[in-house]
Amino acid sequence: MTESLRHNGEYEHAQENPYANPYQGAQQHASTPVDPEWPPPPAQPPYAVQAGQPEPPRQKRKARRGPVALLAAVAIVAAAVGGGTAFGIQELTGSDTVASSSTSTNVVPSSQKGTVSGVAKAVSPSIVEINATSNAGSSTGSGVIITGDGEIITNNHVVSGASSVKVTTNDGKQYTADVVGTDSGKDLALIKLQNASGLTAATLGDSDGVGVGDEVVAIGSPEGLTGTVTSGIVSALNRDVTVSTDEGQQQQQQRQGQGGQWPFEFGGQEFNGDTGSSTTTYKALQTDASLNPGNSGGALIDMNGNIIGINSAMYSATESSSSAGSVGLGFAIPINTVKADLPDLRAGASN
Repeated sequence: MTESLRHNGEYEHAQENPYANPYQGAQQHASTPVDPEWPPPPAQPPYAVQAGQPEPPRQKRKARRGPVALLAAVAIVAAAVGGGTAFGIQELTGSDTVASSSTSTNVVPSSQKGTVSGVAKAVSPSIVEINATSNAGSSTGSGVIITGDGEIITNNHVVSGASSVKVTTNDGKQYTADVVGTDSGKDLALIKLQNASGLTAATLGDSDGVGVGDEVVAIGSPEGLTGTVTSGIVSALNRDVTVSTDEGQQQQQQRQGQGGQWPFEFGGQEFNGDTGSSTTTYKALQTDASLNPGNSGGALIDMNGNIIGINSAMYSATESSSSAGSVGLGFAIPINTVKADLPDLRAGASN
């Protein structure tokens, strides 16, 4: 910083210049005696003074360095913690907390990020097979573990009217489950495993951030083949899918056993059978990831390992279970719809 702006001959007397620096002479001529009435000069050169401007406080900038540095450190820590917020909340508050992310959390290890195998390895422990039995028959579907003590989200049509629900986890363990709440209007249900703990809960993502063309992975138990992994893209958003809310119609699907398909309406046409007279319509994500009977209630996952939807309906070109198969036209309930409905399901909703 410039020490002085005074030219030779200007303000020769301090009384003539109210902004004169009393230490100027002492600094310019080290051999000149200093008037004893003046204190010794400061260790650092004083601030430069422009004519007509007040002298700025000497310590102001130095005093601000502490708080600024502290704020910067806090920002760095917050950025480092942000990526693991959902996991941290779950660990600190207990096993019954749903791991949820408003942004994209990296569940998949960085070395396998963006790969189908990485997503499958990270998320498969959170996907289960569900076998429901009623007086009308039995059905096989899938579900997603959302808490470590065994809360599982699935489709309502998988467990509708069931007198017995058995669940098999990815490691082969079997549990009995109770139906906690159902919502036929959204085709969602919440079940809870008996005497379960330490399970791997999935991280629920943000379906509002999903875009057409995003790569996705689907995991479920088509035809009873536990833990089947397929992949594809998001084909469209906000598709109007109509399904049955009639329990009798849902039990008719159960009679068909593992080969049974869930009837639905889309674009004014019926697929996989008659939906009946009592129906409901919801907005769905459309995907070309291969879905088959038994995938209902399973997970649609982004490439970071976040659950973005619950697979609920798929179109088959034939109603024959022996030759039915995916043609790349499947639908999933957006995970934000699930999160909004979760409090009611936990409260025992039965609509």
